[in-house]
Amino acid sequence: MTTSVTGDRILIMGAGNFGTCLAQHLAEKGHRVTLWARSPEIAASINQNRKNPKYLTALTLSPRISAINNITNEIVSEHRIIVLATAAQALTPVLKKLAEFGVTPDHIIICAAKGIELSTMRLPGATISDLLGSEIGQKAVFLSGPSFASEVATHQPTALVAASHDATRAQMVQALFHAPQFRVYTSNDPLGVELAGALKNVIAIAAGAAVGLGFQMNTRAALITRGLAEMRRIGVALGANPLTFEGLAGVGDLFLTCTSEKSRNFQVGFRMGRGERIQAILDSLGSVSEGYATTMAARDLARKLGVDAPITEAAYQVLYESHPIAQAVMGLLTRDAKPEIDSIK
Repeated sequence: MTTSVTGDRILIMGAGNFGTCLAQHLAEKGHRVTLWARSPEIAASINQNRKNPKYLTALTLSPRISAINNITNEIVSEHRIIVLATAAQALTPVLKKLAEFGVTPDHIIICAAKGIELSTMRLPGATISDLLGSEIGQKAVFLSGPSFASEVATHQPTALVAASHDATRAQMVQALFHAPQFRVYTSNDPLGVELAGALKNVIAIAAGAAVGLGFQMNTRAALITRGLAEMRRIGVALGANPLTFEGLAGVGDLFLTCTSEKSRNFQVGFRMGRGERIQAILDSLGSVSEGYATTMAARDLARKLGVDAPITEAAYQVLYESHPIAQAVMGLLTRDAKPEIDSIK
């Protein structure tokens, strides 16, 4: 297999916000992109009107993008590069489709899904290895970092990280996506990158809740900083490089999701802080809050590992046990004093 990505056809699985913006970005770089949508109506609108009717609706899509809502052996064989841009909780059925239709280790698998699968506590990488085989899982590349789809689509300068155990594959994905306004760095710690991308959404819900309750910047800064320590503790317990959490996938994405009202997960917490019920929020959100499902999975994972994760625990109690949100936030802020550095080893 050659290392060049020039002229390769790219299949993107998932026509949500991020899948759509990545399709547009790659098309603008000159690639031919096939965008798989679960909805036949979305696929038809993209092909006929150059518009995604549900996500990034103001964006006029490149003629280099064609949409489909089915997968066949022929489609998989024609596309050497496959980008997984579905919600994390929807990743398993998508991978089963790809396994059925002939994905091989020669395919370049790029995963942009962020989250922990609720039923198994698996990160996307483990799910890929389980369903597509360990060789494909080892070569998979994970794309993550602070990147709102709406800002990528309007060419706002953005920086992400491409992480893989296979350095050559990481560099190939870097070359595929890299552009003046879309910088891509490489990493050899896919586990840390995956964990950071999942756990930051839990912390964002907590930060949003604090803001919704009326707490200001001091409180938010405390939650972000202690949330980062919590993310790192879980990561280290699983064998991730602690330095990964200081990079784009860690503190970069955490800062973004905890400080912007564009963040769906921040909005979930914020609206709960204002008194709305979680189910009403989820029903009206318009797109998936990965943090909602990930909170339960992360809480179960932290308990299994024996890792102290008070923010995750508090978020779980509020989201799933109807714990009073003001009491949960105050409980976090009034925990016993302890050394800062010793507590994040």
